[in-house]
Amino acid sequence: MEARMFAETDRAQLRALFSRAGEGAPTASLWGHEESEAAIYLDPYMDLEPSSLFVASVDGALVGYLAGCLDSAAFPSEGERIENAIRKYRLFFRRGPATFFARSLADLTVSKVRRRPTAGDFTDARWPSHLHINVAPEARGTGAADALMALWLDRLKAAGSPGCHLQTPAENTRAVRFFERAGFATHGPTPLVPGLRYEGRGVHQQTMVKNLR
Repeated sequence: MEARMFAETDRAQLRALFSRAGEGAPTASLWGHEESEAAIYLDPYMDLEPSSLFVASVDGALVGYLAGCLDSAAFPSEGERIENAIRKYRLFFRRGPATFFARSLADLTVSKVRRRPTAGDFTDARWPSHLHINVAPEARGTGAADALMALWLDRLKAAGSPGCHLQTPAENTRAVRFFERAGFATHGPTPLVPGLRYEGRGVHQQTMVKNLR
């Protein structure tokens, strides 16, 4: 197993990996349209900050990746990326995405009536950097995720970042334990992610943070 910085020649293989790397996790797919989801959670990292993108491979085949960003304030927010994908791919006119957004609207309405918070972008100058990490099922437990995280933490320290945050489903207890082992601590409440379901139930967003100074 090898972990290294992303190279432009990895692009096609990494896009192929994206479709299955999160298999089994609550956020494996949002609305069942791979191209638009990749445009939100992978393509911007390849295009805008490839030096903070790392891949893990076995015998030359990619099995995992970590997409990072040193300064979230200088990077398009998740909300902006979702809005762009909705317009570009006309998601409201596609059956799967349209169902997701209708459910999101219902969740938001109920949460507003009950005065409950919902998930959203996280902004805090104490933890300006952020990351997403995904490893294919066959590579879980092999050390691939640990190797990717080690490269990312080295990158953060070299850049002088004061801290890093991430957001993961609270229901993904395996991921939460992994991040805790990497030194991240849970932060804040766990609001509902509008529209998202896992095994028929709502999914909640867990923010986690790590101080680097």
